[in-house]
Parts: sequence; C-alpha cells; structure tokens
Amino acid sequence: MRECTLSIVKPDGVANNLIGEVIRRVEAKNIKVIAAKMILMTKEQAKGFYAVHEGKPFFESVTDFMSSGPCMVMVLEGEDAISIYRELMGATNKDNAKEGTIRRDFATDIEKNVVHGSDSTETAEFEIRYFFNSLEIQKR
Repeated sequence: MRECTLSIVKPDGVANNLIGEVIRRVEAKNIKVIAAKMILMTKEQAKGFYAVHEGKPFFESVTDFMSSGPCMVMVLEGEDAISIYRELMGATNKDNAKEGTIRRDFATDIEKNVVHGSDSTETAEFEIRYFFNSLEIQKR
C-alpha cells in the first residue's frame, strides 16, 4: 500500500552530518522524500509533538533533547513506507537494532538514536500535519 510517514533526523543526527546518509538509505529502499525542512523546535513544540508520552519517565529528557538543536523533518512516501522506514531505522535501543540499520550504525544511546519515524498510518497523519501544511507536500 502506498503511504506516507514522517521522518525526523534528530539533533544528534544533524550535528553528526547524517542527513545525507539517512536520505541515501531511504532512497535506496525506493522511498521518496516529498517534503523536507530544517526546524528548531521549542520545548513547548517538542512537548506537543510527544504529548502521547506525557507523564512517562523519559518525557522531560526527550523533549529537552529534541529542542536542543536543529532537526530535519521529512515526509516520506512509497509502498509500505512506514514499515520499510521503521525497519531501516532499527530498534529504539541501538543494542537491540539489527546490523546495517541507522540506529545500530550511528546511535549513541536510547535517546540519541539519530532518527524518528511514525509507527502507524494514524500516527503518521498527526505527525505530518504537526510539521507540514498541504502546500509543502508534493504528493506524487
């Protein structure tokens, strides 16, 4: 099924010049980047994005981290884009991620794990709308 997903290259990935590498790996899986922009989230914007995790032990640290530097947000489109991108990212904890995944290759810990990706079509809809308006997305 053709679908869209949100990708974020997190502040650690941007700081370590991994934007191009993430895009290279995405495109190698025949997934298209149909929207992209560099952003700098405020703490409040990060809290809004991660609102589903409010009250969890990691909420403050993840929102601090995500507002600590620039992020590259992208809308990806392709056949089974959500599952393909999640497989490409690897497990949240790099120690559990498969060889050759982005997180296994580049993450430093469970929070500084380079990338974020939507986990379902419903989540993708919310996350894409959080960062992009319809004029910014070039659907094919």
